[in-house]
Amino acid sequence: MTAHQVDQSPPQVAADSLPCQGSWRRLTELFPGLRIHCAAPRTDPGWTSAAALATDPAVLDATIAFDERLGLELYGAPTRPDVTAGFSLHRYAWPAALALTLPWFLERRVPVLPVDQVSINRSTGELTARPAAFHCLPDDPAADRPDALVVPGRPALDAALRAALADHLAPVLDAFRPRVRRGPRTLWALVTDDVVDGLWYLSTLLDQEPRAVVELTALLPGDASSAPFVGAPGFREEDGHRTRTRVSCCLFYTVRPAEPCFSCPRNK
Repeated sequence: MTAHQVDQSPPQVAADSLPCQGSWRRLTELFPGLRIHCAAPRTDPGWTSAAALATDPAVLDATIAFDERLGLELYGAPTRPDVTAGFSLHRYAWPAALALTLPWFLERRVPVLPVDQVSINRSTGELTARPAAFHCLPDDPAADRPDALVVPGRPALDAALRAALADHLAPVLDAFRPRVRRGPRTLWALVTDDVVDGLWYLSTLLDQEPRAVVELTALLPGDASSAPFVGAPGFREEDGHRTRTRVSCCLFYTVRPAEPCFSCPRNK
């Protein structure tokens, strides 16, 4: 299927009184391993607020320690400290990005989610997210809400999504950077891959992969308009299957050298 044959209209989700809640409910139906609740951040046992992750070194240490224990369970041996921190960052950025990209894809809405409005429970696969506002198009049924930030068209909505993602992820990347021991460009490449791969995966469950490929390619063209995100999705057909090469290396080869990721840039 070529790009001009792809239906550009978003699939419909049930109307909800809270913007983006319909998309998050659809996510749970498709992928029960991740559940996003429209609620205030939680701090009770098992929960970590994104704000604390970004500002409190002890909270960051505890999060990375969680992944150190998980690495022992999964791989039977400890992972390098910088690799563990990178895995920990990925395991936050992938679901956090979906909280923003899925409403954009399904409802043409972009929630505004600063770090003080999100929390995560890694043990249960849950997030809470309470949008401070949301961007939408003029014909959105919720455009007259007081928390609606109406933009004139799709290019502006895409720009709002890039800005919302960057605003949420920037303080988290700053916190992780000394632990991951990689520069800002490499970290933004890592989260670029998480933004692309998360929605790409969900689009296959929605049976909307061709449209997602077109829209992600337009969202992140890899030029100055994509900044601070790095690179483009780079989808291509190979042996009858759609694939891409990641912009960043996740360093999984340091754990299982004989099992490289299918999209590993080291194999280019």
